[in-house]
Amino acid sequence: MQDSRDIETLIELMARLPGLGPRSARRAVLTLLKKREALMAPLAQAMAGVALSAKDCGICGNISSQATCPICADPARATGEICVVEDVADLWAMERGQAFRGRYHVLGGTLSALDAMGPDELGIPRLAARVASEGITEVILALGATVDGQTTAHYIADSLGGAEVQITSLAQGVPIGGELNYLDDGTIGAALRARRRF
Repeated sequence: MQDSRDIETLIELMARLPGLGPRSARRAVLTLLKKREALMAPLAQAMAGVALSAKDCGICGNISSQATCPICADPARATGEICVVEDVADLWAMERGQAFRGRYHVLGGTLSALDAMGPDELGIPRLAARVASEGITEVILALGATVDGQTTAHYIADSLGGAEVQITSLAQGVPIGGELNYLDDGTIGAALRARRRF
């Protein structure tokens, strides 16, 4: 039966999402099926629209429907500060806390020989070019307190060592092994306010 196979395919795809296993995906699909007009159709339409319009910001790497994200396009955000984060989820976590009003640089990962993630794949040379061309006075390294995160932070600090820029990192309060996306807004705000020279 083709219809049943379509539903099973939807369940399998939903189960691939973070936080959803097969049972949770099945429950979510059943809820969508029960509320087809009110929930499923608008969700499908929104997903199709985002699939067509979502782009990586050409400057910082954020996700937006424009070639330049609203943060990079906002002249009030040109504070001379760039906050370097591992991925877009970390950028969104920082924005949720509303403690940082500068601009961002999204690496898209951390240095990892096993995953073939080197400086070029992370856009570290592009970060150095931004520091030189945008009149940046401070680079805030807001990377996870993991081994890979700290290795990447040290590499970036060494890469920018010759630039006339202050390099800081988030203060303690971010737990060892923690990732920004899982921290509460208060912890992120306090850590950002108490940042220190790297």
